[in-house]
Amino acid sequence: MLYSQQALKTALSKKGCHIVLKSANQKLKLLFLYRILSEETDETEGLSLVEIINRLEKYNIAAERKSLYDDINQLNDSGYIEITNQREDNTVKYHATSRLFETVELRLLVDAVQSARFISAPKSGELIKKLTALTSTGEAKKLNCQIHMPNRIKTDNKHVIYGVNNISEAILIKKKISFGYTSYVIGNTPKGFERINRHNGKLYVISPYALVWDDENYYMIGFDEEAGIRKHYRVDRMTNIVITDEPRSGEEEFKNFDLVSYCQSTFSMYCGENQRVELECDNSMIEIIVDRFGSDVVISKKSNNSFIVAVRVMVSPVFFSWIFTFGGKIKIISPVDVVSRFREQAKAVLTSI
Repeated sequence: MLYSQQALKTALSKKGCHIVLKSANQKLKLLFLYRILSEETDETEGLSLVEIINRLEKYNIAAERKSLYDDINQLNDSGYIEITNQREDNTVKYHATSRLFETVELRLLVDAVQSARFISAPKSGELIKKLTALTSTGEAKKLNCQIHMPNRIKTDNKHVIYGVNNISEAILIKKKISFGYTSYVIGNTPKGFERINRHNGKLYVISPYALVWDDENYYMIGFDEEAGIRKHYRVDRMTNIVITDEPRSGEEEFKNFDLVSYCQSTFSMYCGENQRVELECDNSMIEIIVDRFGSDVVISKKSNNSFIVAVRVMVSPVFFSWIFTFGGKIKIISPVDVVSRFREQAKAVLTSI
């Protein structure tokens, strides 16, 4: 006569025999135990051994108290999760009190994903779902309640993160990449504008050297061999990024390249001539200067109310716009040609009003 596992277990129990029957999932017991404890427990919510045994039975996994003690010790030894026990209402309950990511760390990662313009809205949702799965169900609910993405400006390029991966690989193996590059122009469309391929649709071939996240966008910095200069490109405007078999060029150009200085001197990643500029600033601007150029800047006293600082910047209309922002509290005092260009832009702005 053939018995089902449950029928056999019941029959043996009636005869006073105790047996643990193995199912196909029995070998995965430790993984399911990890899943149950990581999803259902945290510092405030716990499960008793009886509750854990019941949860395992739902996966057709048999367990005994003694074996669970050993399993919990193995999980603690793994370093991926820390399980502690606390007595609550005369019952010992087990809690996942430490895991790979703390809730506060996940909060920072979720915020970063939400804020990143180069990640599309659908992909942001996917990433956030994966991040919240790294904590307990209770903590995930708290994180989800704090997620707000209304009207956030996001790229419509769904392939950005895969492009970033291709560029990173090319940098690692020192190969050139080819890609299309797009921009928006006024067009006869319902929105009044459209995205077009620049370069008349011709592919760019560039030697990539660095990726940088600046001003809410991802940029690739590379060497354009044809032009013989360093350039940067917004990754969300790059399409069909392919790693070529051609070794990258421009090693000499990037030999002493300082990425931090480059980013500090470039406003909104807008290219211009790199020049040493002296600024006269109101004392109230000190935090602005340090935030923009770093704490290594050196200032000299101009008067009781002002100071002078010399910095290297990419002189461009965006740099001038940054100066305008502070309503005269930051002034360009040298070199003369930059002062003249700033005055010309100021006149152009006044004329347009």
